[in-house]
Amino acid sequence: MSKVRLPDNSELIFDNQYISQAIDKLADKLNQQLHDEEPVILCVMQGGLIFSGHIIPRLQCMLEIDYIHATRYDNKTTGGEMAWKAYPVTPLKDRTVLILDDILDEGKTLQSIIQYCETQGATNILSAVLLKKNHNRCVSSKLTENIALTVEDKYVFGFGMDYDGKYRQLDSIYALKDKMID
Repeated sequence: MSKVRLPDNSELIFDNQYISQAIDKLADKLNQQLHDEEPVILCVMQGGLIFSGHIIPRLQCMLEIDYIHATRYDNKTTGGEMAWKAYPVTPLKDRTVLILDDILDEGKTLQSIIQYCETQGATNILSAVLLKKNHNRCVSSKLTENIALTVEDKYVFGFGMDYDGKYRQLDSIYALKDKMID
C-alpha cells in the first residue's frame, strides 16, 4: 500500500497517539454528562465521521446513532451558504441529542444544527468537537465546552477534515504552513 503524499507546505500538528489520548479524556467528560441518558448521537457528515467512529465506542451509555449532513464548505477551503444534505431519521422529540463534529471554527454550522434539534423537540442538546480553532470569530463561546483539542488559527486537515476534498483518511492532523484563513 502506498503512503499518501502530503502537500509540500504541510506540517504535523497532532499525531494519532496524542489525538487518541485527547479523545479518551473527552469521552470521560461526556460519560459524566450522559450518565443515565440514552442519547441520539448525530455525526455531522462528512468531517465528523472519523471522530465519531473513535469516540462512540468509548461512550458508556445506551445510545442510538444517526447522522446529519449540513455544510458550509462542501469540500472547499472557504465557507459559503449552509447546505442541508441529509436530516436524521431518528425522531429527536423529547430526546437528549449529542452532536459530534470535527471542528469548531466560526460555529455557524454547529449553531444551525443545534437550532434544528431544538425545532425537532430535543429536550437536551449537547455537542462535542475534535478541534476548536483558537480565535475570536466564533458566533458564540457557548456552543460547546466539549472539546478534545485546541489548534491555532491555521487551515487543518486529516482525521476526518479535508483539504480540497482529500486527506480525510489520515490518522493524524496536519496544517498548511502558508494557507491564509478565509
